[in-house]
Amino acid sequence: MKTELFISWRYLLTKRKEKFISLISLTSILGVAIGVMALIIVIAVMTGFDKDLRDKIIGNYSHITIVGYDGIDSSEYAGIVDKISSHPHVKGMSPYIQGQVLAKEEKKYFAVGLRGIDPEQEVTKIRQYLVAGAIDNLGADGIVIGKELAQYLGRGLDSQVQIYSPQGKLHKMRVAGIFNSGMYDYDMNLVFTHLKSAQQILGLGDRISAIAVKLDNLYLADKVKAELSSALSFNYVLKTWMEANQNFFAALKLEKLAMFIILTLVILVASFNIVSTLVVMVVEKTKDIGILKTIGMTSASIRKIFTLQGLLIGSIGTFLGVLGGLILCALLKKYQFIKLPQDIYYIDRLPVSIQLWPDIILIILAAMFIVLISTIYPAAKAAQLKPVESLRYE
Repeated sequence: MKTELFISWRYLLTKRKEKFISLISLTSILGVAIGVMALIIVIAVMTGFDKDLRDKIIGNYSHITIVGYDGIDSSEYAGIVDKISSHPHVKGMSPYIQGQVLAKEEKKYFAVGLRGIDPEQEVTKIRQYLVAGAIDNLGADGIVIGKELAQYLGRGLDSQVQIYSPQGKLHKMRVAGIFNSGMYDYDMNLVFTHLKSAQQILGLGDRISAIAVKLDNLYLADKVKAELSSALSFNYVLKTWMEANQNFFAALKLEKLAMFIILTLVILVASFNIVSTLVVMVVEKTKDIGILKTIGMTSASIRKIFTLQGLLIGSIGTFLGVLGGLILCALLKKYQFIKLPQDIYYIDRLPVSIQLWPDIILIILAAMFIVLISTIYPAAKAAQLKPVESLRYE
């Protein structure tokens, strides 16, 4: 193998009379490098979007939600807490109420989701999202609204918002805080109030809608859900954050896979340059192949020489592509020189997240596999040359 690798390296680097062969070799390397670099940058950006959106979604919802078919009363809540609080991965629980109400602005009515929470036990990231006010002083008439809804209604801190309950009763609420989660749907369609106020508005008495459970590792949600389900009765439904948003995450995963396939075609196109390079190389080195076979080199060794040469071209191109992709991703992440319109995307920069596994490793493996396939035909043709035919006209 050392002999074949040495000859392949010499064929790749030795100065040739035919400058055209050197040009297409360089083109092959650059083609693979550009394809790999583009693939790394796009996948890193899409992974960044996925991570950013996941963080924002999880910030508004719990890792696991426990829902009762007929709601959960105070005695049931205490029993559930006793059963699951000892679980090693459960780090917090909070009761909440979810319902629909109408917000009134002059003669217009706007449907919003009303969530009643206990500020002292709340496990979501609503505190981190606050841009004004606080949730600790909600009181009986306090309400926390999203930034988008505040702009739509033209409301600020301590201003009044009129809320109509499902029973048609008017409740005048005071804006105690404004939050900005970065997700338009949440910031426009979700408001928070105290648990007791929500119970009164929605007419639920002392019952709650569900219990939010916070874990020490959100990716253990499926495992912990199964364990908690066995500890509780069949009167409750448990749902993880992944199940609650499975359609959204499935769409992101499909889009990432589609972009991977599309940009892999760039590497596939570049591999045709490698085929061309090797075919021309075989023609140029016909005499050399004849001499090598005459002195005893086998057809398998000839095949290895041109296969290794193609792999060397692909390896150099892949290395340059990975290096260039990582450098550009690092620059994008640090300097954020590509800006996005925040009123459309609700982020002002391209989010970049580089994952060695599976993203970078799979890109390298895909590139090298395509390169390997592209060497099969030229290497096979070189191995089929007969010494006599190779030297007849020399």
